Amino acid sequence: MTSIPDQEEQIRQSHAVLIHQVVHACQNDTAKQQLKPMLDMATQQNWHELVKAINKIVSGQRGDDLFIGLDDEDKVIIKSILLGLQNPASLPDVQQQADPTMAAPGLASMINAACRGDAQALQAASFMAEQMTATQGDMRQLGGIMKRLIDGERDPDVLTKKMTENGKQLVMQLLDELGKLSSH
Repeated sequence: MTSIPDQEEQIRQSHAVLIHQVVHACQNDTAKQQLKPMLDMATQQNWHELVKAINKIVSGQRGDDLFIGLDDEDKVIIKSILLGLQNPASLPDVQQQADPTMAAPGLASMINAACRGDAQALQAASFMAEQMTATQGDMRQLGGIMKRLIDGERDPDVLTKKMTENGKQLVMQLLDELGKLSSH
């Protein structure tokens, strides 16, 4: 069973790029324009309260009122941003890979919705793939196969070329989750 700190760290790792972008936008006016597409995408994914809190942070607010109306996951993200502003060394490592068991269900849901023609899910998957390909290792490879997954490719040998065992594990769990979703 996963402990709460481990769950929080998984949330931080899953949203590391966003957390870094917000901190960077708070320190650099030019970076605010780079943050806007991420916030637009988050809004399209119905993360309205999180986006409101982020916009308040970018505008200079730092109080406890930022946490009002947020769910537990959003609170971890906001807390990480605020800590990152105070101490950049506390920011999650954007190169570290998240636990595959945590990533697979969410990715599978997004890919499944995109396969079924959900424009917002397709846009979110495209954005996520772009972010992943900007990293290294298996996450970069996964970003590179997102379109294949959306287009229906399910052959693990094709999808896991050049991946480490951890990357292969993630793809296998993702395929398993996609199989569950398609059978419903």
